[in-house]
Amino acid sequence: MMNRITLPSGLVLDMSHLYGPDALITGQEVADFAPVYQKAHRVMMELRQKGTVAGHLSKDGEPEAALFPQLPYIAEGNINNPERIVALEELGRTVRNRVDAVVFFGIGGSYLGGKVLFDVQCGEFWNLRSREERNGYPKAFFAGNNVDAHKLSGLIQTLRAESSQQPGYTVMAVVISKSGSTIEPMSNYMIFRKAMEDAAISLETVAVTDPHDGEKETLLHTLARESGWPIFYVPDGIGGRFSVFSEVGLIVGALTGFDIRSFLAGAREADQAAKSDDITKNPALLNSVLKFLAGSRHGRNLEVLMPYADNLKSLSEWYIQLLAESLGKRLNKEGQVVHYGRTPIVAVGTTDMHAQTQEHQEGPQDKVVQFVSIEKWPDDLVVPHTYDSFAKLAAFSGLPLSQILEAARRANEEALIGDGRPSANFILPELNAFYLGELMFILCWSIAYEGEYADVDAFNQPGVEIYKRYLGQHLAEMKK
Repeated sequence: MMNRITLPSGLVLDMSHLYGPDALITGQEVADFAPVYQKAHRVMMELRQKGTVAGHLSKDGEPEAALFPQLPYIAEGNINNPERIVALEELGRTVRNRVDAVVFFGIGGSYLGGKVLFDVQCGEFWNLRSREERNGYPKAFFAGNNVDAHKLSGLIQTLRAESSQQPGYTVMAVVISKSGSTIEPMSNYMIFRKAMEDAAISLETVAVTDPHDGEKETLLHTLARESGWPIFYVPDGIGGRFSVFSEVGLIVGALTGFDIRSFLAGAREADQAAKSDDITKNPALLNSVLKFLAGSRHGRNLEVLMPYADNLKSLSEWYIQLLAESLGKRLNKEGQVVHYGRTPIVAVGTTDMHAQTQEHQEGPQDKVVQFVSIEKWPDDLVVPHTYDSFAKLAAFSGLPLSQILEAARRANEEALIGDGRPSANFILPELNAFYLGELMFILCWSIAYEGEYADVDAFNQPGVEIYKRYLGQHLAEMKK
């Protein structure tokens, strides 16, 4: 049995507290399940070749491509072809030392993935740094991920105040919407645009939308074409929750100095590993099998994603959409009612050890806790010997914060397993673009595999379309 996989890059998936002789899932269970996961792997290999998977339909009920496996590869004919990557990089160069602030307008997959890239690259203090400290890149803000007047008003006021102190102040709006009719980003953008005009602030707009023109042209594409805005693409065959590896997410990286090529290189490493049918060498396969068995056979239908890093909280938030939208389905592929799904929970260590862990430790035995830990921090800090006269404070003086963080994670892990509560850990050698891409693509493949085990369409989201229809009706009534 192999319950710990180390990839050539050094990234580790440690399942020893979920899978093993004394763990929740035994080797025999996995062996008995082998025909199912091997069949799913063959289906995924066909998906790579054909770009389609049986049972996947668009929101219109038509067969639709599922092309996420090609995203890590920069090649002619691919979604991420060399020309498009160069265009993103060129956009990044044009904003440096010229644009003062960039505002991203998107929701769901048009927001969550890009926010992860921003948090890893920039962190929460980015906008407090000088232009020189930001290497010439603009301040960055996110709007359009809600219809919250208080937040948007605050952003407008902030930019007005800054512009009054800086002659020639320039703002770039990046509007990300496949259709251009998504209420949250478009309502925010329209209000924002008028506010910038009223304040005489120079505003440039970039559209990220459906690439089609002619009969299939979307509203946002029409607006961009008629207004002369630069256009980047929301690709066909890529659901929003997978789109962080496309221009949808990469544009955030390009405008903040994130290494998008290294990010895609990490995803390629993950994809190469996912080509193996050996569960001891394919972390996505092992992860998906164990999570599925934990839920379907052992009642662990909640998954806590708990990275031990503040700037990976957004990773948990991205994973919520990936897991919930992909697997939370009323019907299986045969049209039978199954109500399949596993509920994701956002957590951050050590913060939520003081908030959620009480329930994780003593509440219902319905969870798997998935840790993410970082081995090497570039900016580690050591606790000084300030109060060594106090034994409880002397206990951790002289220690780097990274070691204290890992000790806390291990303590959490040990407390859980001591009560028979399973956990797993992704170990990243460093927190950088490469390892982030590798981890996120492993998770994408894990979800794709699990869709096959559960016999649900992991690439559609019919429930979302239902509430959108009701929302449209309510808006129509309000206009009467």
